[in-house]
Formats: sequence, structure tokens, C-alpha cells
Amino acid sequence: MSGGGTPLPSTADEAEAEEPLPEEEASEEETTEAAPADEAPKPEGRPTRPPPPAFKVSTFVYVFLGLLGLWMLIDTAARNSIACGLGMVDPAHCPAGTPPWGLYWLIGFNSNYLLLSMALAGALEMLVTSLAYNYTTDWVKAAKVQKWSSAFRKVQMEAIRSGKKDRIAALKPHQERLTRLSGEVSIAQFKGMAITYFLLILIYTWVGLLIEGANSVQQTVALGTGSTISLMGSVAFNIPWWFLIFSLYTVPFSLVFRRLLKHVWLRRYEARQPSPPPPAKEAAGGTA
Repeated sequence: MSGGGTPLPSTADEAEAEEPLPEEEASEEETTEAAPADEAPKPEGRPTRPPPPAFKVSTFVYVFLGLLGLWMLIDTAARNSIACGLGMVDPAHCPAGTPPWGLYWLIGFNSNYLLLSMALAGALEMLVTSLAYNYTTDWVKAAKVQKWSSAFRKVQMEAIRSGKKDRIAALKPHQERLTRLSGEVSIAQFKGMAITYFLLILIYTWVGLLIEGANSVQQTVALGTGSTISLMGSVAFNIPWWFLIFSLYTVPFSLVFRRLLKHVWLRRYEARQPSPPPPAKEAAGGTA
């Protein structure tokens, strides 16, 4: 149709009109790219808790013996009752009718040889103590920690003298590892002390009851100079003679048993380690 009206748009004009402007394209792209960034991050799942440590009978025994030793140290009546269970005849402290069995039957000798009884009781105590200490101690690990501690102290002192903070900071991870290993060795020693602590109180109490239950003639010990002492007499600060003598008995037994058991433990550890391969004949100077 002809006329003065507005002409109809052509197909090309419609395509140009539908194309977005560059600014509009940029704004749309920024919107699509910024959308994932604006979204809140999805909460991650909670970290799984580590499983609880398994129940160990050995740990229960250590704790039980440690608490029992503490109870014996506080309660005198309980201490005497448990010591009488080893076999003691002492009407003043043991229940009536306690039979002379156990240790009294083995090493009591009817209270006629108190010094010999004390020596055998000290040997028995130190043997059990050394076995418990040897069982809970890793001698190789303890030696390594001691060697590493000595070497680390030298390096640490040199770093401190240099005044360089980077050198001191570089030693921090090694110090943390060494502290952890030293703690593991100390914990192992405390486990052995839980057994020795209980046994120490028990044997000392039994020896005291053995000597106290003897008569005055049996308690008297003749010295080489012709004089005599009473085992129940006090040396100083109300410490009886028998306590001092029995403590002197235990020192050499402890040193001998611990050194012997440590030697046996190290021998067995060395036997379990794989032996190195034999050297080649060429390296030894021989012919192939």
C-alpha cells in the first residue's frame, strides 16, 4: 500500500533490533559468572571421629596396682592385712589364725635368721621389679632418645648463640618430635613403677611384720666388734635398723638384675633383626 504511513520494518531491521548491545552482553556475562561466586559454600560434612582406644588389660592392671599401692600407703590396717596374706604369724597385726605359709614358710626360717630372710626378700623384690621394668621398657628406643637428646641440645645451643631466629624456628619440629618420644619412654617407665610401687610397699611391710613378730633374742644381731644391735632400734629420725639394712640389701640386687635382664633383652632384639648380606667376593678382594 502506498501512503504517508510508517513503513514496516524489514527482516534485517528486526535482526539488528534483536541483537543486544555489547554493554548488555558484558553485564549478562558478569551476572552469570558472579552468580556461582555469590552462592554460599555448601557446608562440608563433619569430620569422622577416630575410634575410641581399645580396652587393654595391662592398662587396667597398672592403674589397679597403682591405686592399691596408694591405698596401702595411707591405710595402715589394710597394708598389714595384705602383707599378712603373704604368710605371717604376728598376733599383734595379723588376723588370728593366720597360717605360717607362703613367704614365711619359704624364707621365714621361723624368725631365727632374720638377716638371711631380709636378703632373700630383697632379692625377690628386686627380681620382680626388674622383670616389670624390663617388660615395660623399650631399651633400644630409650637409648635412641637419649642419644638424640644429647645431640639436639648441642645443635640448639649453637642456634641460640647465633641469634638467628630462622635457625631456632627450624629446630622447632624436631624438638616437638623429640618431646613426644621422650614422653613415650617416660610413660613406659611409669607403667613399671605402678608395679614396683605396690610391691615395694608390700615387701617392706612384710619384712617389718616379720621382725616385729620375732622375740628380742631373734631381733638382736651381733656385730663383728663384739657389740650387738636390735633390728627394731632406731638409727636416726626414728628410722629402725632393719629398714636401713634391708634398703642396703636391695641396691646391689637391683643393679645386677636390671643389667642382666637388659643384656638378655638386647641379645634377643639383635637376634630378631635380619642379618646383613655377606659381602661380595670382589669387595673382599677375592675372585669371582
